[in-house]
Amino acid sequence: MKKVIKIPYDQEFLSFELPRENLIGVYSPQEWPPLEDLDQAISAALDSPLGQPPLEQWIKPHDKVLIVSDDNTRSTPAHRIIPALLDRLASAGVTDDQVSCIMALGTHRYMTEEEMRDKVGEEVFRRIRVFNHEWRDPEQMAELGQSSRGTPISINRAVVEADVVIGLGTVVPHHIPGYSGSGKIIQPGVSGPRTTAETHMLACSGGGDSFLGLADNPVRADLEEIAEAVGMAAIFNVVLNRDAEVTGVFFGRREKVFPRAVELARRVFGFEYRETPDIVVSGAHPCELDFWQSHKAQYPAQRMVKPGGVIILCTPAPEGVSPVHTDLLDYTSWPSAKIKASYRSGELKNGVAAALATAWAMVREKADVITFSPGIPEEDKLKLGHTHAPDIQWALEEAFRRQGPSARVAVLTHAPDMLPVRLEG
Repeated sequence: MKKVIKIPYDQEFLSFELPRENLIGVYSPQEWPPLEDLDQAISAALDSPLGQPPLEQWIKPHDKVLIVSDDNTRSTPAHRIIPALLDRLASAGVTDDQVSCIMALGTHRYMTEEEMRDKVGEEVFRRIRVFNHEWRDPEQMAELGQSSRGTPISINRAVVEADVVIGLGTVVPHHIPGYSGSGKIIQPGVSGPRTTAETHMLACSGGGDSFLGLADNPVRADLEEIAEAVGMAAIFNVVLNRDAEVTGVFFGRREKVFPRAVELARRVFGFEYRETPDIVVSGAHPCELDFWQSHKAQYPAQRMVKPGGVIILCTPAPEGVSPVHTDLLDYTSWPSAKIKASYRSGELKNGVAAALATAWAMVREKADVITFSPGIPEEDKLKLGHTHAPDIQWALEEAFRRQGPSARVAVLTHAPDMLPVRLEG
């Protein structure tokens, strides 16, 4: 008897069949209701910040304010949050020409003007300056020494020169710092590539697994130290549900906001399982733009799958592997130890790409990866060290061929944001 399974895919659904006797379960983030009145919730958070007085009580009329927003690869509703912030800043005597908003790209491609308008909203785009973090230009960076872990701190000058820095972002489980949000908007958001390379390499120091879902880890500590170095005054973090609707808003000091947001994110995106699967089908929604985003679907699967098992990654990836880091396909099929050693020796110059290639290699060293992705050419899948699947059903048949007809299968519908929690017994 077959069971038809549907997972979100490219704004629609991807359907496939599995024998019922092979299926362990189909796992998704919890069904969580959105806030009934988002604007009211934003206003209430600004009225009663966590760990600090309201903005109007401490921002000075002459302050130069920079809002740091995540980019179009995230669903943070900046277009709803920023207008409320501007109203509060105006109440403190800060005019629109004293406020700007930088798109925290990390090392993603630069956003187009249309994308920035969509992100912050037409009204905001007209009222204040909105601009990209131009991470490719070293002249845009200020050097602030090193963190206590030896990470060079290279930060966009606009951040360093602002009197007040307010960070926006979404908190979900994340394989590098444990969870997104808080100081991550500064590093990698508005940092130089050398800084990002070191924290990403640090994320590969945890053995064979990632830091997914671990709120206390060396990368998180480094990120918060870097955020402290630039004096980020406040953060506005949200938690979304699986439909990208806001289910929690938190504003105030980082050390007060972040734990509250993490607690909710763990409840929304965590799921319990008991049986170790031989095969994990991992859908990349909502991180489907390119493999640079979709790779996040691998890490919950890596956590669950048996050693020597198979991960089937499903993503449309219309922009391919990466429109920016085009050189990494030269070495993504290498073993993780070779990639790390080649970066440290200076053979590989792009440290950010080398760090992610290392993480991808660590996934492959636990399990085979079969990728169904019309946007990634077959030759590029081979360079990733993956098996090309012409369609999802072929991928399943190939996985069963490798694992045997009785192989047990788990399906993750929104894998990039999910956190597996193993139950014993």
